[in-house]
Amino acid sequence: MRKRFFIPIIIVAAIVLFALLAYIAIIFLGDYVIDEKKLIFNASSKIVDQNGEEIASLYTENRRPVSIDEVPDDVKHAFIAVEDKRFYEHHGIDLKSVSRAVYRDILAGSKVEGGSTITQQLAKNIFLTHDKTFLRKTKEVIIAINLERDYSKDKLLEMYLNQLYFGHGVYGIQAAANYFFDKDVKDLTVSEGAVLASLPKAPTTYSPILHPEKSRERRNVILGMMNEQGYISSKETVRAQGSTLGLHVKETSKHPWLASYIDLVIKEAEDRYSISGDQLLRGGYTITVPLDPSVQKAAYTLMKQDGYFPGTDDKAEGSAVFIDNKTGGVIAAIGGRDYVSKGYNRAVASRQPGSTFKPLAVYGPALEEKLFKPYSLLEDKQLSYDGYSPKNYDGQYEGKVSMVDALTYSKNAPAVWTLHEVGIETVKPYLSRLGMNIPDEGLALGLGGLQQGVSPLEVAGAYRTFANMGEYEKPYFIQKIRDESGNVLYRHKKKPERVFSKQTAWYMTRMLQEVVRSGTGKAGEFSGEIAGKTGTTTYTGKEGATNDAWFAGYTPKVTGAVWMGYDKTDEKHYLTGGSSYPTRLYKDILKRSNQKPAAFKKPEGVKDLYRPIHLEDVDSAEAGYSFTPMGLITVSLKWHEQEDKRAEYRIYEKKNGKERLVDTVKGKGSYDIPYANLFSDASYRIVPYNPQTKEEGNGTDFIKPKVFPSGH
Repeated sequence: MRKRFFIPIIIVAAIVLFALLAYIAIIFLGDYVIDEKKLIFNASSKIVDQNGEEIASLYTENRRPVSIDEVPDDVKHAFIAVEDKRFYEHHGIDLKSVSRAVYRDILAGSKVEGGSTITQQLAKNIFLTHDKTFLRKTKEVIIAINLERDYSKDKLLEMYLNQLYFGHGVYGIQAAANYFFDKDVKDLTVSEGAVLASLPKAPTTYSPILHPEKSRERRNVILGMMNEQGYISSKETVRAQGSTLGLHVKETSKHPWLASYIDLVIKEAEDRYSISGDQLLRGGYTITVPLDPSVQKAAYTLMKQDGYFPGTDDKAEGSAVFIDNKTGGVIAAIGGRDYVSKGYNRAVASRQPGSTFKPLAVYGPALEEKLFKPYSLLEDKQLSYDGYSPKNYDGQYEGKVSMVDALTYSKNAPAVWTLHEVGIETVKPYLSRLGMNIPDEGLALGLGGLQQGVSPLEVAGAYRTFANMGEYEKPYFIQKIRDESGNVLYRHKKKPERVFSKQTAWYMTRMLQEVVRSGTGKAGEFSGEIAGKTGTTTYTGKEGATNDAWFAGYTPKVTGAVWMGYDKTDEKHYLTGGSSYPTRLYKDILKRSNQKPAAFKKPEGVKDLYRPIHLEDVDSAEAGYSFTPMGLITVSLKWHEQEDKRAEYRIYEKKNGKERLVDTVKGKGSYDIPYANLFSDASYRIVPYNPQTKEEGNGTDFIKPKVFPSGH
């Protein structure tokens, strides 16, 4: 009798002990099998503009994890109904489902049904392969039990919904809701939730895009299961089954017009914030950028048009950068006419800047050092500086020319002479503070003849200094970066550095306006005010060939630089036109992007600079004696008055072989000298005078007054 009772007790105890040891083993093994880092899913990052509008996604897997609190109950129930109806009852393993699966496997003679719970599927999808082997199934059970021990049911369901693949490159419930219905998961209806719940089993077979009828049938089956399990009423079921799929597919366009800009955003994330490109593709960041889509699209569209590019074939290239004057943020960047992602980005590629460098490397520093003023006269002669003899592009020299005119008509000789006077050692620190570390030591620096060159981004950033009243700040592409939880990880911090005084910056703006009004930058049309400078470099291998063509400038709101040329210029590949082409393109980009015309406003406390006076020759005049009613004799002088009323006229008298300045007249073409001697040998000369440059123009010869009839 003792044996009869003792043996069953031993067996039961052994079973209990075995079960206990097995459970301990499962728990112990779980710590080794579960790698919790794998529970952190890759999440796509998104780039948004300043208004919060999404403009692009960055991902290896199009996934945006979402909290279970944001998933509607109907959507949760759709997945539970079809995948694991006893999800909230079991502890990772559903023994009823397993028993049913074993029974069906025996009847079929092979493994046909898994009986996996949602927790088991999560274990399999994250930690294991999809092979149906006994060892893999054992690991799956071990992991599932441990997951149930460590996480709540809601957390497990959250992880499950975030890791599911829904087809079309979409991972996770949030990305799926966004892709198929163009809405967030929190806004999904019961019907839409059932459509998504049908996809993980066979994403292609039940794709509502590829196979809408099969998708609808499967959705209705799931809705029926939800009704059977008490999640929705019969009335709700009938209504939902009778509805359409309600698709509103949000295509994941590659946005070729954004490719250049996005690559520069990624580069800045790496360079400034130490976030690698791989991290961006997986980390679920939200990156706010200062992009202006209208300017970006306009630049992209117009740069596709061959008419702007005077090349020997249709392979001439170009790039453009535009910066917001107020913030310093880059609002548009085009790295090439046919730019491809991760390609050669010409927006940051170094080229010879030509004459666009004169305001930065010569005239800006010359004004700031107070060695010259805008209407100071510069030497306009072909001089030699230790063998370096720069020439004006038109071969014409005036002897002396004002800084304003030298800049307006892009004369080379005065620029190099001025640089020589100021000194390269004085100029280079300015360039450094403008974000350009130039190794060159020769006077060719003044004409943009550089060893390494500078990029359109650097040129635009430097020109913005004039628009920003003399303060430089490095252009930026990232305004702020937030993590998945919305916490701001990085934010752009303004670090302006004063390079030029407000007075110098304003003088430069006025001079560069003149370049656009009447100088080398007058090509094209734009109704608002622009200050800017052209630049052209020649290809010496062929007469008349151009290597680089530039326009850099700014409106009161936006600064930009446009470059065009060939990646490699040779005897068969070169530009046949110069800087008028990028100048026209620059202005057309502003027009197409609906940039509002505006006028520059003089800052308080600075002197204004008025437009240059250009003297006309005074080659003839009339001089005569007249009699006044009182009987006095007066010499009356008359000449043709110039259009510019600011011009002055000097009256010279020659008497007894000696010359003297009698007076200076402004704004009129006549002058009277009273109490004249009718019998004197005096003669008179009229000479135009420029009060800005303090230069005299070409005047008349000395003429002797005639006796006019009475009453003349």
